[in-house]
Amino acid sequence: MGIFGKLFAKKSAEIGLGAPVAGQAVPLSEVSDPTFGEEILGKGVAIRPASDRVVAPCDATVDLMFDTGHAVSLKADCGAEVLIHVGLETVSLEGKHFTVHAKNGDHVSAGQLLIEFDREAIAAAGFDTITPMVICNTADYAAVNAHPAAEVKEGDVVLTLVKQ
Repeated sequence: MGIFGKLFAKKSAEIGLGAPVAGQAVPLSEVSDPTFGEEILGKGVAIRPASDRVVAPCDATVDLMFDTGHAVSLKADCGAEVLIHVGLETVSLEGKHFTVHAKNGDHVSAGQLLIEFDREAIAAAGFDTITPMVICNTADYAAVNAHPAAEVKEGDVVLTLVKQ
């Protein structure tokens, strides 16, 4: 296998996941909730949202859409278990300010709308709207690399998973 073959093989072992929400991508360590900030659930990235939409970061099946609409768990077609959590402690809003657009068992395509939320109303109610995206089966990958950026649009690659 020549150099090109090695580069191609290495590249194909990487899986990119898109930003589920537009905004500023930051390391998980910037999330004040230790469950996310200390990577207890897994490695990932967080986004300070600049929009009110959560979209699928990749092709996946909705494993669990929380009744409250504050979070969704996806089983990516590539095998990743992806948790997207809108804001911190937002489960206590009991669904207020959230509209769900997908249900358990739905197969969704990258970029498909999953949740709409009222960012300003959530912040006005005293909640941090930072939105972590975590790979819950981090141990299944050789690496989970975050790509922080000052500004990301929906679908911009913010996480790269490296297969074992």
